[in-house]
Amino acid sequence: MRSFGMEEELLVDARSGLPRAVAGAVLAAADRHDWQPGRHERGHRMEKELQREKLECATRPVTRTGELQEAIRHWCREAARHAETAGAMVAAIAAAPLPVRPLLNAGRRYAWMGEQFGLTAQEQLTRGCHVHVAVESDEEAVAFLGRIRPWLSVPTAISANSPYWQGENRGYASYRSRVWNGWPCAGPVDVFGSADHCHEQVAAMVGPGVLRDRGMIYFDARPAAVHPTVEIRVTDPCPDSTAPVLPAALTPGLVETAARAWRDGRPPDRVGTSLLRPASWRAGRSGLDGPPPHPRTMRETSPRQAVGALHRHVREARVDHGADDPVREGIASLERHANGASTRRRLLRDEGGPARMVTPCAELTTDGENTSGQAKTPLPGDDTHDRAERTV
Repeated sequence: MRSFGMEEELLVDARSGLPRAVAGAVLAAADRHDWQPGRHERGHRMEKELQREKLECATRPVTRTGELQEAIRHWCREAARHAETAGAMVAAIAAAPLPVRPLLNAGRRYAWMGEQFGLTAQEQLTRGCHVHVAVESDEEAVAFLGRIRPWLSVPTAISANSPYWQGENRGYASYRSRVWNGWPCAGPVDVFGSADHCHEQVAAMVGPGVLRDRGMIYFDARPAAVHPTVEIRVTDPCPDSTAPVLPAALTPGLVETAARAWRDGRPPDRVGTSLLRPASWRAGRSGLDGPPPHPRTMRETSPRQAVGALHRHVREARVDHGADDPVREGIASLERHANGASTRRRLLRDEGGPARMVTPCAELTTDGENTSGQAKTPLPGDDTHDRAERTV
């Protein structure tokens, strides 16, 4: 199985539940206390993001979903430990449930983005869960991207975990996905056909000055700007460290299935972007509570059929590598417990308000380890980081 890794952008939350602009202090604490030489080179990292209220944690490349789960747990705990020194907690919440006016990080690039995009940049206090899968070349990456397009709405629906934003229930399972698509460079795109054509189109998008650089190409799936990977960017993070494993486990199978189709000379499905955009919207609107378009026909179907279709699509590649068990187990768990949006709504009902919902989410993020010293909440049923700036 191809190696893969994850980037989770974690909201840094204060004990009150309000976001705190302390990412710089958390990174400084990590550097000061125990950032061991060579750790970054082995593939781990924590970095700043567009706003000071966010912190990105990235795992090293792995080949097994169990390893990924352990890496996620490790970095959530590391982030929480250093956040404690700044009087904060971390919670893997896809969109801030409480009202907040986020502060942009220092740096020319972030300042440019704030001036260029105004309210759109201010609204982007959201966190995505990005999965990277190894590729051998740009040509291979672009061939994969053309073949996975129709399937990407299903991982969005599976991971949907952000019904609350700025203190209100917005009526979406993943409001993060709607806010994120406010960027002019985000969402589904057409089939490029070749790496040269992809690079030409990206250059044309950057050329008019709307985008600062290619790092601002926020396609649902893109060739990564730094690593030899394809980066799938459609999922919400989830406080429960076991939950991201299902979309992450499906993604390498999706890429490998696309690789086999490319090697066999089978062309990509030419479903139009005009159909993919409504499919993406429906996944964000309803998650697994509504009728999503079937990824093959784009016609309305049940969530069970959509998830089942994706599993069948990738199953051969995963079985061949002895890696299908986590997917089957994840789907079974999903059917028993629903997705994150349902859990967030239940927490709001049981805990009594968005502010009280944040602490249980922080507990889940660190597997119940409360580094802030608070009582555990019972749960129901800068320029030194320029490379991070370039890949926001």
